[in-house]
Order: sequence, then structure tokens, then C-alpha cells
Amino acid sequence: MTDLLTSIQAALGLPHTPIPFTASGALPSAFAVTDLACASMAAAAQAVSELLNQRTGHLPAIEVDRRLASFWFATSLRPVGWEVPPLWDAVAGDYATKDGWIRLHTNAPHHRAAAENVLGACADRAAMAAKVAQWASADLEQAVVEAKGCAAEMRSWAQWQQHPQGLAVNAEPLVDFSFEDSAKLRPWSGSAAQPLAGIKVLDLTRVLAGPIASRFLAGLGADVLRIDPPTWNEPGVVPEVTLGKRCARLDLHDPADRAVFENLLKDTDILLHGYRADALEHLGFGAERRRQLAPGLIDVCLNAYGWSGPWQNRRGFDSLVQMSSGIAEAGQRWKNADKPTPLPVQALDHATGYLMAASAIKLLSSAGGSARLSLARTAKLLIEHGPGTSEALRAEDPQDQSTRVEQTPWGPAHRLQVPVKIKGTPLRWALPATELGSHRPKW
Repeated sequence: MTDLLTSIQAALGLPHTPIPFTASGALPSAFAVTDLACASMAAAAQAVSELLNQRTGHLPAIEVDRRLASFWFATSLRPVGWEVPPLWDAVAGDYATKDGWIRLHTNAPHHRAAAENVLGACADRAAMAAKVAQWASADLEQAVVEAKGCAAEMRSWAQWQQHPQGLAVNAEPLVDFSFEDSAKLRPWSGSAAQPLAGIKVLDLTRVLAGPIASRFLAGLGADVLRIDPPTWNEPGVVPEVTLGKRCARLDLHDPADRAVFENLLKDTDILLHGYRADALEHLGFGAERRRQLAPGLIDVCLNAYGWSGPWQNRRGFDSLVQMSSGIAEAGQRWKNADKPTPLPVQALDHATGYLMAASAIKLLSSAGGSARLSLARTAKLLIEHGPGTSEALRAEDPQDQSTRVEQTPWGPAHRLQVPVKIKGTPLRWALPATELGSHRPKW
């Protein structure tokens, strides 16, 4: 735990201060997933504490609950009388090929269409499995990627270390910061209770990592506006990650919506985005244009496979990076299983989300700038930290839930108690989770 936290603190430029972790137990895994949960959350909290110390002269104490951190890395939401839709599409998952294993990510309709463009229409997993079995893993991965879909061959860590993209990721920092030259700090209108009050966060991210970052920022008082394309939806995760946010839609291919977006960006303090490395450039909103529209903008972004190397523009998700980087293969060996064994939670997404939040807060403490992170680099951090432990977590009980009822569009719900405690700065969210597109695109 200490080594992992120290590595993260060094990457973020935070003091190497010990942070207490309460409770006990760990998620069952080949890797130290609970340690990663605690360390990434602690780093985000420490960034808040350092910001408050800079602005008020008071350094709040921090602690993180291991059990609750583990649970939050799965889901924090406990619906009352309703259920969250399934996380995965009916044919998403791992399949045996002629020479190994591959994972197909088909949650978005256009990603499923890409896989079926290569393999043919598949009504169910059995039909998909029969078609996949006729392919070699590397050939099918390449074919699906070329069709603008999402797939990952299962590789070992040793194989990833020999792969051009694995070598590229190895050379990248955990957080790639670029600080502004100006020595002028932005004015602060927050307080100990709500340190990010008055901060406008424009969130262009989807699925998990980026939305987890903006959820944390919203819990500290930031005004978070999430923007999605007209038809995008992710029903399995929206109730989990839209807590504390307003959600609107814009089509950045439409001139009128582009004008709205430009006006939003001009008033934005923190921009979060998780597009592939070249996607905003193709839309005409590359880094230079963003700086022109919003001088002093704090620009924090992530992608799947890193910011250099042949895969820097490849589509990817947590589950795919686990396959590519050796995590699923190591899990299979650890469990003596006959198939890939991923982490028990989407820990790369969650951890990278908290590291994004920490990066944004760190940049608020300076004169601004940018930070880049990737799921693949977070995977390297986890793998190199070493194996997990077999110490079991005590089962969840009703006392783990907040007594507050969250009135969502789908029905009432409770959240688990927050794992992170920052003395004098309670994480709390003014808005319940909401549907995408339920607000107007304005501050």
C-alpha cells in the first residue's frame, strides 16, 4: 500500500505524507485492487487538502476506509425497488479463438455493428462464439479495429512488454503534466466546506473514468456540466456516475451546437475529455484552439492505450486494456481458470478517474495547465505493485449505506457511505443522478 501511494504522490507532485486507511480486507484478485482503490482516492483527497492549505493555511486530515473504497470501485448506488440495467451488451465478452482468447466490446450499437461487420450478424453469444472460433486472435483483433470496433487479444504481461504499444506506455509518466508559465493563481471563491464552489467543469467524458473524476469534483462543490452527443446512452452506468451533475447534449458536427460549445468553453475552468487522442483535433477543437477559446483552461484528458506509440488513437475500454496488458492472463493463472480472469471490478477506470480529479485539483493549486493519463499506464502501476492479498472483506451491511434518499428519475436510491474523509470537507452532492440530456447546455 505504502509503495503504491508513494508512487501516485510522486506522479502528482504531492508530499509523501502517510495517510491512514481504516477497516480491513481486500477484493479477491491477482493484484492489489483494494490498495489501488485506497491510494487513488487518498491522492484525490490529498490534492484537496493541499489546495485548502494553500488557500487557507489549514491542512485538513484525511483517511480512507478500505471496505467502502472497495465497494465504491464496483458501484456506490443501492436502488430501492428498481434495478440498474445490465452493464454489458448481450454479446460483449471473452471468446476462444483458434489460438487463444479475445474480448469484444459491443456495448455501443456502432461497436457491435463493427464486430458484426467482420463476423456476420450474431443473435447471441453462442452464434458469436462459433464465428470467433474460426479466427486467430491477432487477425480478428486487427479486423475489428480496422472496422472501427473495439477488441483486444489476450496477452501476457511478458508479451505486452515486447509489444510496441507496451514499450511506449512504459516510457510515459503516470500523469503527464504541462504547467502554465504564468505565476498568477486564479481567484478562489471556495470554502473549507466546498473548496470547488464557483469552479465550472465541462465534462466530455463517458462510461467510467472521466465521469468518476467529475463526480468527485461535483462532491466538492464544482458546477459540473456533462455534454453527450445526441444519441449516446450508457444505461448501465448513468445512474452511478451522473450524481451531482447537469447533463446536456450537443452535436459538435452541427454549426449551431458548435457555437454553443465554444461559448461554454470560454467560461470553463476545468475541461475533462476522454476522446481518442486525435478526435477533438478532427472536430476542430484541438489543444491550440481550446487555449484560444479559454486562456488559462485546466485541460485534463485520458485515453485507453497511452499518448505515444502505434495504438495512441485506438479505441479502448478498461476491460480491453486488462486483456491487452496481461491482467486477465495473470488472473487466469492466479485462479487456475480455463478462461481469462479480469479484475473483480473495473479498477483501471475508477483509479484513473480519481487520478484525473487529483490532477485537476493540483492544477487549480498552480497557474493552470494540462494533464494526460491513460488506462494502460494505470495498469502498469497496478501490475508492478505486485500481488493482492487473500484477506477477505466483511460483507456489506445496511449500516454501510447513507440514510439520505436520492430521488433519481428511475426511482429512489441510497448511496454507500463515502470512503474518503477530509476533515471539515464532507463530500456531498447537491443533485441526484439524472438521465443524459435532461438539462440545457448552459452554465
